[in-house]
This record gives sequence, structure tokens and C-alpha cells, in this order.
Amino acid sequence: MTSASATPTLVTQRLQSIDALRGLVILFMLLDHVRETFFLHRQVTDPMTIDATDPSLFLSRTLAHLCAPVFVLLTGLSAYLYGEKNQGRSDVSAFLFKRGMFLVLLEFTLVNFAWTFQLPPSVIYMQVIWAIGVSMIALAALVWLPRAWLLVIGVAIVAGHNLLDGLHFAPGSALHVPWAILHDRGWLEVSDSLRLRTSYPVLPWIGVIALGYALGPLFARTIAPGERQQRLLLVGACALLGFVALRLLNGYGEAPWSSYPGVTQTAMSFFNITKYPPSLLFLTLTLGIGLLLLRGFERAGQARWISALAVFGAAPMFFYLLHLYVLKLLYLASVALFGLNQGDYFGFDGIGAVWLVAALLSVSLYLPVRGFARLKARRRDITWLKYF
Repeated sequence: MTSASATPTLVTQRLQSIDALRGLVILFMLLDHVRETFFLHRQVTDPMTIDATDPSLFLSRTLAHLCAPVFVLLTGLSAYLYGEKNQGRSDVSAFLFKRGMFLVLLEFTLVNFAWTFQLPPSVIYMQVIWAIGVSMIALAALVWLPRAWLLVIGVAIVAGHNLLDGLHFAPGSALHVPWAILHDRGWLEVSDSLRLRTSYPVLPWIGVIALGYALGPLFARTIAPGERQQRLLLVGACALLGFVALRLLNGYGEAPWSSYPGVTQTAMSFFNITKYPPSLLFLTLTLGIGLLLLRGFERAGQARWISALAVFGAAPMFFYLLHLYVLKLLYLASVALFGLNQGDYFGFDGIGAVWLVAALLSVSLYLPVRGFARLKARRRDITWLKYF
């Protein structure tokens, strides 16, 4: 009787920790998108310029670095768990391919329109939803490989893609377009009136989603929570130690860090890492933190704050689309009411206002997201809901 009654609780904690981690990085994403909406007059580079970046802005941007790696890793993990519930790899492969194509379509339509409000668009930004979609399509093929091969491929891509940083192909070359999509962030000229921006080169993200899928057996029903948490601690700690060791060498795949007279700026320089495309150091730091958070969230059990975060993580695509349109409408309303107070932009004077608006929006969006998550859980007969 005890084991039977405990099983649902263990399963709930196992899966709720995944939704809670996804929910946390969704809130970090919201903060970053508020920054990109109302703090554009203080835009940051990649990596950031330490001498020209306030520590509070640096912290806000650095927190958001967790978002894409955790999203993509959990996408691979969720794909494994989807196969565990269904008929196996054939169902997983078909689902990944269809959902990947759906996400690519969303990026080119509803997501891009939310950023630009242009019809027809003159620019299409191929960003995180695009990268997740293409990574899912790649994983649809990779799931047929043995888990050990997936692990090797994932590690090889994540650890080795910076060796390709010096490889470039000029416009007009047959390899310019595929390489811009895979690794070399740039512009693709489609016509005189339309350009594509490969904001998220996809090769490293394919490595991350493969690692997420290879992580899946740790979350199988047969694995004891203690064993899973011990392995998550080991892998997460090793990733962080690898980050520190490689960063101290100040060489491979990353802009060098420097010592400053102040501790704060020296720390900023040390943690100033490159996202486009994500360097090996970017991924060891963010994925290491993500794995330790995943372990911590499962250990926290049924805490109320875990449940609240899990609400956001249970309907991630619904939240993503909703918050983009809310932010765009808020920006347009602010311009109409107050005009352009920061040169070509309307914006806040300080980063504190960005945090305040992000906090208010997280509270305001909680109920509609919870309502959609409950609908999604209740109406499993509506096929399209699972794509959100």
C-alpha cells in the first residue's frame, strides 16, 4: 500500500521539476524581452562590453543566458519521456518532425510578426523558436541511433563546434546559406524586399537537444529519485568545473577575460560569454546550472513556489506567443501616450523599471497561462493542444 500510494507522488515530482525549471527560465526570458522592448536605447553586444555595461544590466542579460540552453535541453528530455508514454521511437520521431516543422512555421509567421508588426515582412529573424524547431527535426532522425551514439554526437558538437569559428563562406558561395544556418550568424538576401537573419545558428543547439534526449533514461520511472539526483549533481558539477577550468585557460572558443581594478568588473569579464552561436563555455556554464536547478527543484517536492513555476512551464508556447503580443501592444501604447523619449525609442530610464514591469507581467499572465495549461491537461483529445 505504501509503495502504491507513493508512486504518483514520485512521478509528479519527477515531471513537475521539469515544468518548474522551464517555468523559471520562462520568467528570465520575460525579463529579457521586457529589456529588449523598453531598454533598447541601452542595447548590449554579444559578448557584452564590460566597460560600457552597468552591472545591473549585465546581471539581467546574463540571467537570460539560461533560457535557450535549458529550453533546448528539456525539449530533448521531454521527447524521451514522450516516447516512454507512447509506442517508442517511431512515434517520437514523427512527433518531433511535425512539431519541429510547426515551430519553424510559427517563427516565420506569428512570432516574427509579434516582433516587427510588418506585413508583408521586410526582415524575418530566425531566433530561438526556429532553432528549437530545426533541432527537433534533426532529433527526429537522431533518435534512431543508440543512446551512446547520441551522447557522443551531442558532446562532440557542443565541445567541438568552436573549432569551426574561423570558417566563413562569402555570399554567392554554394555553402554560404547552409553555413549561415548552421554556424555563421549573418544575413541571407532572399529578394530586394526580404532578408533573413540567422540569429540562432542551429548546429550547437542540435548538440544540446541530443544531450537532452540522452539524459532521458535518468528520468525513467524505474530510476529512484535519489540515484537521479546524485547523477544530476555529478554531471552539473562537472560541467561547472569544466567551465571554470577552461575559462582560467582563457583560450578555446571564447573572448578572453581580463582583470579589472574592481572585483565586480573582473567577475563580469569572467562570466561574459558568447551566445551567438553558443560557445562551449556558454553551454557548460548554463547547462551545469540548469542541471543543478533541476535536481534542486525535484528535491523541493511539492512546495507551492515549485507548483507556481510549473504552471508557466506547462504551457510554454502559449506563454511565449502571449507575452510577445502583450509586450508589443504595451510598447505601442506607451509611444502613443508618451512619445519617443529615448531618441528613436520609448524606454525606461533605469533597469529597475524593467524588473518591475517583468514582475507585474508575470503576475498578470499567470491566470491565463494556468487556464490554458489546465485546458491542455483536460482535453488530451484535442491533438493540436499538445504542440503548445
